[in-house]
Amino acid sequence: MPIKVQSELPAREILDNENIFVMDEYRAMHQDMRPLQICILNLMPVKQDTELHILRSLSNTPLQVDVTFMKMNSHVSLNTSATHLNKFYDTFDALRDNKYDGLIITGAPVEQIAFEEVDYWPELCEIMEWSKTHVHSVFHICWGAQAGLYYHFGLDKVLLKEKLFGVYAHRVLNRKVPLVRGFDDVFYIPHSRHTATPAGAIHGCDSLTVMAESEEAGVLLCMTKDGSQVFVMGHPEYDRYTLHQEYMRDVQKGLPIHVPEHYYPGDDPARKPVLSWRSHCNNLYTNWINYYVYQTTPYDIREI
Repeated sequence: MPIKVQSELPAREILDNENIFVMDEYRAMHQDMRPLQICILNLMPVKQDTELHILRSLSNTPLQVDVTFMKMNSHVSLNTSATHLNKFYDTFDALRDNKYDGLIITGAPVEQIAFEEVDYWPELCEIMEWSKTHVHSVFHICWGAQAGLYYHFGLDKVLLKEKLFGVYAHRVLNRKVPLVRGFDDVFYIPHSRHTATPAGAIHGCDSLTVMAESEEAGVLLCMTKDGSQVFVMGHPEYDRYTLHQEYMRDVQKGLPIHVPEHYYPGDDPARKPVLSWRSHCNNLYTNWINYYVYQTTPYDIREI
């Protein structure tokens, strides 16, 4: 998929080196087609890493995607430079009149805080409410999924006894749903979180369909029946070394953390992690873009 981003976005050079087709504004303007408009609300602290992860994940269909990055008005990022944010991100106030084919709401390192105590929670609620009339399909990741389930369906998260941290096996439950088309019966996805939305609460919600679940990690994928809301409890977009970097960070801080499960060969952090989830990550994003955005979104985006 050709992804349209600003020419000077740092992630572009990395994507180019990976032979991922990234298109600049000039070339996009000279193609006779309507690109899909995808907005990414990036709540992660190191935003450049998340930009790269998600853009890489969006790169696997022949459709053109025009990406816009959104930041919060009500929160100051301490881990990403103001120069980067001011150059590549827009606020919700600047974007609220736009319509989008898709919105991605990322995870955030605030899961141990009650939703209402997160400093940007009121603004996030406003964005999630706005998405009902301005976005065709919303893709929620990790804490973003927990926040969406809480806001839209009242399903609260619970604190886990210890951090769920590693790469876990999941089983497809509903193969007829296009979101998991092409998935193996069992597949692997990374998780990194201290909280969970209980599986029983998700299964008990009549508005949601569960597509994939893990004996160790709980529900991974669920969605509304019309595909307007997709919830992903893990981090399929993570690259090979993301869990390693998180593990080393926590070790250096002296935090209680165990070696990521099912990640290092022999559970040895000195050995190269096995990348076992990339193909299913690509499949997940491709299926979402194809079946829940491109196939069903209006040609005239103003009709969303």
